[in-house]
Amino acid sequence: MTVTPHPDDARPGDGLIKTGGIVFIVGALATLATMAPLFLGTDPFPSYAWAVCMLMGVGFAISAAGVLRSAAAQRKAARASQAA
Repeated sequence: MTVTPHPDDARPGDGLIKTGGIVFIVGALATLATMAPLFLGTDPFPSYAWAVCMLMGVGFAISAAGVLRSAAAQRKAARASQAA
């Protein structure tokens, strides 16, 4: 007998995907803010502001880890249901 999880239940990897999305958005906003002075002709931001832009890649990596964790859990559940 296979038990289907409730749609609202947290699954493995969900937290990583949400966290990665938030980190990505912060990095994207930092990128927009950092690039704006280049187009407006004002003084550019210091280098630490450019470092915050790297959060886009970090957020993407965190989300990818969450997707891989979720896929591994689904694969494990599928194998368990086939063995039963």
